[in-house]
Amino acid sequence: MSTEYDEVEAALNKRGFTRMVFDMQKIRDLVDVLGSPQRAYPAIHLTGTNGKTSTARMIDALLQAHGLHTGRYTSPHLESVRERISLDGEPVSEERFVATYHDVAPVAELIDARNTEPLTYFDMTTAMAYAAFADAPVDIAVVEVGLGGEEDATNVIEAGVCVLTPIGLDHTEWLGDTIEDIAWHKVGIIHHGATVVTALQTEEAMRPILERCADMGATLAREGSEFGVIERHQAVGGQLLSLQGLGGVYHEIFLPLFGAHQAQNAAMALAAVEAFLGAGPGKQLEADLVREGFARVDSPGRLERVRSAPTILLDGAHNPHGMAATVAALEEEFTFRHLVAVLSVLGDKDVTGLLELLEPVVARLVVTQNSSPRALPAVELGRLAIEVFGEDRVTVASDMPDAIEEAVVQAEEDASGELSGVGVLITGSVVTVADARKLLKR
Repeated sequence: MSTEYDEVEAALNKRGFTRMVFDMQKIRDLVDVLGSPQRAYPAIHLTGTNGKTSTARMIDALLQAHGLHTGRYTSPHLESVRERISLDGEPVSEERFVATYHDVAPVAELIDARNTEPLTYFDMTTAMAYAAFADAPVDIAVVEVGLGGEEDATNVIEAGVCVLTPIGLDHTEWLGDTIEDIAWHKVGIIHHGATVVTALQTEEAMRPILERCADMGATLAREGSEFGVIERHQAVGGQLLSLQGLGGVYHEIFLPLFGAHQAQNAAMALAAVEAFLGAGPGKQLEADLVREGFARVDSPGRLERVRSAPTILLDGAHNPHGMAATVAALEEEFTFRHLVAVLSVLGDKDVTGLLELLEPVVARLVVTQNSSPRALPAVELGRLAIEVFGEDRVTVASDMPDAIEEAVVQAEEDASGELSGVGVLITGSVVTVADARKLLKR
């Protein structure tokens, strides 16, 4: 099967990942000819700048704990494209992935023939996800936006529950230069009569959310008003939370992820599932099922520990908002005496913003270049890093294996034989994390 699977993956890659001009008509035509599989089940749709995948995984786990068959569509993937399309929390099998592709591909070729530009990789995986979910069948789909919202291929789904994670500056070349511009793109996933669960947002982001909800007759639940984190305490392997949900307070929830940002994601996930299952004032979900759901959550590449002695953590933070959350979690959850970071970023990111956030918590920095064609060259990243860290704290490595080896050597040298409290953080991009994971996987 793997040969056939490799052929399918190559065919998808050949389509290219993005186009500069958004065009929803092709994905609409594709799902229409496929029989509108996205209409076969209800959905929870997520957008925002950071936290989408972790929140989607939490929603998925909570729904499964309540006995529902789930489909989850997230991006990007770390190791295999199959991770993007999950059934009941597990990536679809190679066999199912190939079969779904062969269902969708002939229709896609018809659509391509009518247009000057072909459907993209993301258009295809979106249609495949919706088709796989209908075929399974699932009770509910949990769908993460790829980019923006209104003109994202996923938005053919018109979900009854929408989740807006914190909105910040990212992908400005496509979505606009201000938070308000970006928010207008993202609120496009709010359709008539939806229930909207939003994180605490800046005033700039909140204006479009309120206007769109009013225009669509949508019900709005806001963090800090209708739901939120009441308290959180560090626990072994994660944190212990009390959450205010739409239906009441849920105590003693163990979340096996680190950081205040993950607690915030948990509060959003809980509110979204409550909204979907009809909980609200005076009607709570069963607390034990909520605890069971959260306890089974994992989020690969989000402060994920892949080695110990020295501890090696992987984190996909790729913009200042995400890096600020990572740094806060590092300072709170891990008592590193000495931390060496490996950094590789994509060329379109706010590199100086990322470096300035890392500088106070990192003793030394090893910069490199990940496998993305959009990666910033290591030498250029090194030059920017020296401006923030100074020359004596920055090492440039040509590739990821060398960078990891160099970082571990530096961490161990500085530890003077005492490895507790010494760590390596590999960060800057999901591609960076994926590259490192391949090398470090047990």
